[in-house]
Amino acid sequence: MESTRFEKAMLFIDQENLEDINTIIIDGVKQSKEVLYSQRMTKKLLQFEPNASKALQIAARAQHICRWKIARNEYAMDKVGYLKWRETLKKMHARITSEILQKVGFDTQFIKRVEHIMLKKSLTKNGESQTLEDTICLVFLTDYFEEFAEKHSDEKVIDILKKTWVKMSKKGHNAALTISFSDKSFALVKQAIS
Repeated sequence: MESTRFEKAMLFIDQENLEDINTIIIDGVKQSKEVLYSQRMTKKLLQFEPNASKALQIAARAQHICRWKIARNEYAMDKVGYLKWRETLKKMHARITSEILQKVGFDTQFIKRVEHIMLKKSLTKNGESQTLEDTICLVFLTDYFEEFAEKHSDEKVIDILKKTWVKMSKKGHNAALTISFSDKSFALVKQAIS
């Protein structure tokens, strides 16, 4: 019964993300940006933590659910505005996911657990929230970092890498160091973590 609810929840998350107005071409195929991101999150989570609970798998899949609905430019284009935008997004992601979980029949305790993981409360004390954070950082480093580094100054890239590294656990650091970076990117990573 739970696997059926789990599968339905994952399907509904994907259906929400299929409505993403932003698309990306991968191997000649146009895909929804957030469906691609959620699939990458699931794949990376199961590589990093093969025994991830259903709650953690749902939280990872829904990490960016409907992200395009709240545009960055709706908030001041400074650090305070950025942090407000991110906090608003986090709450929206948790709310939409909770609604899906209610719809497919999960109990309140399970829903609260998923919300707690997604809101990254007690990050250092909650192993599942930390694993989600590690997965987010690993997906960024594996799938988005090289493109990001090409568009920004080395100084900004090193600053972002430092901020990313601080959020990660020791296990996350070890996984990050196995990623195949370009020579230039690896040099920036070494600078950031030294």
